[in-house]
Amino acid sequence: MRVTPTVIADVLLLEPRVFGDARGFFLESYNEQVFADATGLQVQFVQDNHSRSQRHVLRGMHFQTENPQGKLVRVVSGAVFDVVVDIRRDSPTYGLWMGVELSVDNHRQLWIPPGLAHGFLVLSETADFLYKTDAYYHPASERCLAWNDPRAAIDWPLGDAQPLVSPKDAMGLSLDSL
Repeated sequence: MRVTPTVIADVLLLEPRVFGDARGFFLESYNEQVFADATGLQVQFVQDNHSRSQRHVLRGMHFQTENPQGKLVRVVSGAVFDVVVDIRRDSPTYGLWMGVELSVDNHRQLWIPPGLAHGFLVLSETADFLYKTDAYYHPASERCLAWNDPRAAIDWPLGDAQPLVSPKDAMGLSLDSL
């Protein structure tokens, strides 16, 4: 597994070894020991989630104030533009965002440590998005950073399209109000 640090402290881009031939491919999507050796992290995942969305659906920017979740995310069908915003006030990269394309073709995964806002925009007709979390979903503490917050200034690859957002995500908070 190749691990690449990103511009946000502690966020890691992971690229598993892929074995392919004319018949298709094989990859090990998660192995606790390989993950620990490659990242130096000891993470116990407690929940797996799967979402399917259509083109231009924008989910996020989600986080939990209590029981913050670390996430290992990947795409198994289609493609997304995956985004993280550092909302940890004591972080050297506070307020920064980063985005990366995750797709069925590139097999990339992203490790997002607890305490960051996370979301994605679907680039393909549909996308199946999988993520492992190291803490359980805690609805009472779920919050949302506005996907279009001017201070975060995320450069979503929308072109002329308008994103499809849930009513909850449309009511996201500004970075300054978190």
